[in-house]
Amino acid sequence: MRRLGDNARAASRAIGRAETAAKNRALTAIAEALLSAVPRLIDENRKDLDAGRARGLEAAMLERLSLSEERIRAMADGVRQVAALPDPIGEITGLTYRPSGIQVGRMRVPLGVIGIIYESRPNVTADAAALCLKSGNACILRGGSESIHSNRAIAACIREGLAVAELPADAVQLVGTTERAAVGELLRLDDCIDVIVPRGGKGLIERIMAESRIPVIKHLDGICHVYIDDRCDLEKAQRIALNAKTQRYGVCNAMETLLVAQRIAPIVLPELARQLLEKRVELRGCAKTCALVPEAIPATGEDWDTEYLAPILAIRVVADIDEAMEHIHRHSSRHTESIVTEDYGRARRFLREVDSSSVMVNASTRFADGYEYGLGAEIGISTDKLHVRGPVGLEGLTTQKFIVLGDGQVRG
Repeated sequence: MRRLGDNARAASRAIGRAETAAKNRALTAIAEALLSAVPRLIDENRKDLDAGRARGLEAAMLERLSLSEERIRAMADGVRQVAALPDPIGEITGLTYRPSGIQVGRMRVPLGVIGIIYESRPNVTADAAALCLKSGNACILRGGSESIHSNRAIAACIREGLAVAELPADAVQLVGTTERAAVGELLRLDDCIDVIVPRGGKGLIERIMAESRIPVIKHLDGICHVYIDDRCDLEKAQRIALNAKTQRYGVCNAMETLLVAQRIAPIVLPELARQLLEKRVELRGCAKTCALVPEAIPATGEDWDTEYLAPILAIRVVADIDEAMEHIHRHSSRHTESIVTEDYGRARRFLREVDSSSVMVNASTRFADGYEYGLGAEIGISTDKLHVRGPVGLEGLTTQKFIVLGDGQVRG
């Protein structure tokens, strides 16, 4: 791990000064290498799937682990999309003259070396490498043991692309060992690594937060809320709530709690509940919800603080927007919240007062995603306030430094 860290630190200088054309050439070559290696990638992925079945991995985990030709093509397309994005490195903003005659501004620069620790999904290897390369960072990738064969094969394609562009191979390094102790060693390399990005379950992220000597960009839970206001458009409300919960269950931006204004609950809930039950969503409700929806089971206090990642939904009837925002304040994980309302004043209050990384008006929480936000791709979603918040794209993997332009000025 020390060798990986030292190599990454050395490579970060070269990748940090690389021209945009070289980085894009590497990314294009990586995409082509992935497409050329489809049979090999599928063969290596099959080894992971066979090992996973032997270990008794759940069907959902095996689905996330699986690579098909379609998924590999999507992976290659994602790398190409990153290549097409504007290069943030070197951008100068806010350049202004000071009374002394100097000009002061800020230049966007790479963070340096990024350590990424993730589970199951092999596509993260290509996505993370592409984002780090384009933003001028070296990276150390530590995927889960369940995807080691797939990750090694993808990493080989990345090395091919780096070689084509004559960029250092150590700009992207994969941790070759599956030993758990490797993560602990990685988290102590604070003299080599500038930031850690974990992508995985709550247990992984809690461990990294507890052990890391290095700043972490992370989120623990995605306890997302949709509040249906009594001044909503009913058709919009039902469509948004249904999509936020059922479009995909095992994702951090799916709605986990639905809040409904008391005055409109008798109109909204019966029909919305019918649609959710048709999709086999288990409903857990407060007493008022259970009175309106006989199929709902009584919610417990724990339900308001649970990220289900499953077809389960907690529902609470609230008096008004104030009670809705108080509930969100107490139980949200600060990921994504949405209000459905036609009242402009209430919408502005919700945007201003709800303290989450994404706050929405009349839209599904499922839009809380780097691609949907126009970032091209994301390395994760941060619920921290420092140094980046929300979907973390290219700009989130950079920082700024002050630059000063003078013409011989001295300070008197």
